[in-house]
Amino acid sequence: MPYRGHFISIQPMTASESLDEAAARAVEKLSSPEDFVRWGACRFSDYGLHFGHGTDNAVDEARWLVLHTLRLPPDSTAKLTELKLGRRQKKQITEIIKRRISTRMPAAYLTGEAWFAGLKFHVDQRVLVPRSPIAEWIERGFEPFLDPERVSRILDLGTGSGCIAVACAFAFPQAEVEASDLSSAALEVARINVEAHGLEKRIKLIQSDGFDALSGEYDLIVSNPPYVPEASFRALPEEYGHEPQGGLVAGPEGLDLIAKIIRDAHGFLSDKGLLVVEVGEAREALESRYPRLPFLWLEMTRGGDDVFVLTKKELQVA
Repeated sequence: MPYRGHFISIQPMTASESLDEAAARAVEKLSSPEDFVRWGACRFSDYGLHFGHGTDNAVDEARWLVLHTLRLPPDSTAKLTELKLGRRQKKQITEIIKRRISTRMPAAYLTGEAWFAGLKFHVDQRVLVPRSPIAEWIERGFEPFLDPERVSRILDLGTGSGCIAVACAFAFPQAEVEASDLSSAALEVARINVEAHGLEKRIKLIQSDGFDALSGEYDLIVSNPPYVPEASFRALPEEYGHEPQGGLVAGPEGLDLIAKIIRDAHGFLSDKGLLVVEVGEAREALESRYPRLPFLWLEMTRGGDDVFVLTKKELQVA
């Protein structure tokens, strides 16, 4: 992202300079929020941070932290090159950037919030940071695969923070939504988000291991289950170690939970019901295991090619 406005040189850290010393120099020399975005991005690059929890580059990650610290919305139109910061604000910004570096904790956990389908959610280390590409298709109402007017019951299987359930409740205002998870801790976070969006009467939270505690039929089942193979998890950047491992890892091929969903979903879908599942890097293993299933992989304008849809009829061959 190019820098616009009055240019202030962001000096690189010297070999002998500590992060604390670099931060103190920034507080003395820099003035605008944009200066600190650039400073933070440079420090993130210096320390080799990974970005994959809401942003995909150092500049956007730094901007997120700067805007949060200044209590500005993430889509703020404020002219960040023209605002002048006080010393206290500067120190607050450098402190959160230093925490991002020293802990390798994703920015969402440092700010306590994440955005999904245009909605804000509380997040902490009890749940994964929301980032599924399914958001794009929720916003579309899964058309043309579904007639939104005929969707009356939805299941978010493995809800985590509740972001998919809440987004579906807004996308399908006439539907009842159930959100299940094996983790009671995750359901506590989901409840925070359901209540924050005023959806207590429309979203039911259920503790369940897969479909075990569920009943009835759904017109739409959406799931972003664990799908990371065990070997791949061990090689992930340090940032992923702050997330609950149970929300990421799913056996040698990443298929432990996905296979159960494919096995059981047929009995929980209405006649014209739709199953939507994100499978990540387990896609190749999934297609190898189920060569007869006619997976339709959703096209994404925002990136991603690992979300499939199947109908009740198509699941019969599994």
